[in-house]
Amino acid sequence: MQRVPPGRIARLIYPVGFYRTKARAIRAICRDLLGRFGGRVPDEIDPLLTLTGVGRKTANLVVTMGYGKPGICVDTHVHRISNRLGYIRTKTPEATEMALRARLPRRYWIGYNDLLVAFGQNVCTPLRPRCSACPVRPLCRRVGVTASR
Repeated sequence: MQRVPPGRIARLIYPVGFYRTKARAIRAICRDLLGRFGGRVPDEIDPLLTLTGVGRKTANLVVTMGYGKPGICVDTHVHRISNRLGYIRTKTPEATEMALRARLPRRYWIGYNDLLVAFGQNVCTPLRPRCSACPVRPLCRRVGVTASR
C-alpha cells in the first residue's frame, strides 16, 4: 500500500465520502501498522484509536467484525434512535457508546448497530420519522420528535 499513490487509492474508494482524506489516512494507517504494530491490526480499541483517522466507531467495528470481540459501533443512527426511544439520554456518540455499554446486555452489542442502521434509514429517519409504520411505536418515547408521518 505504501507504493500505491494516494490518487489511485482515492479513485478506488471514490464512492465513499471524503475519499481524498480517507485515501491519505489509509496510507498513514498502513505505515503505522507496519512501523508500530509489526504489520498486525490491533485487536483492542485503545491502540486502534492511535491510528490516523480512526475514531471510536471504526475501532469498535474492527474489534467486533475483525476479531469477534464485544463492542458497540455508534453511528448517527444508533445515537439518534437510542435517545429517541428514551433508552438512554446522551449528547454525543461517545457518551451513547458508554451509556449503551452500561445498559445494553453484552450479547446484543455487536448486532445493535446493524439493527438500527437499516431501521434509521427507512423508518426512524432524522426528519419526520415514519412513526405510523413503526413496529416499536408503543414502546417509543419519541424524544425530540416534533413532526412525523
